[in-house]
Amino acid sequence: MKGAHFETFVDRAGAWRWRLVAGNGRVVAVGEAHTRERDARRAALTVARLAPGAKVVSA
Repeated sequence: MKGAHFETFVDRAGAWRWRLVAGNGRVVAVGEAHTRERDARRAALTVARLAPGAKVVSA
């Protein structure tokens, strides 16, 4: 996605999460809750690393 980026943020419950924001500013994905920002950041980096090779399949 051109212009996309990951953000870490604190949700309403006080937990750290990551979100993937498209180039047009729309949030397209949000990660699970973490107690520490570094864990949310690590999760976002993992998704970024794995996503290029990910396939879309029916569950």
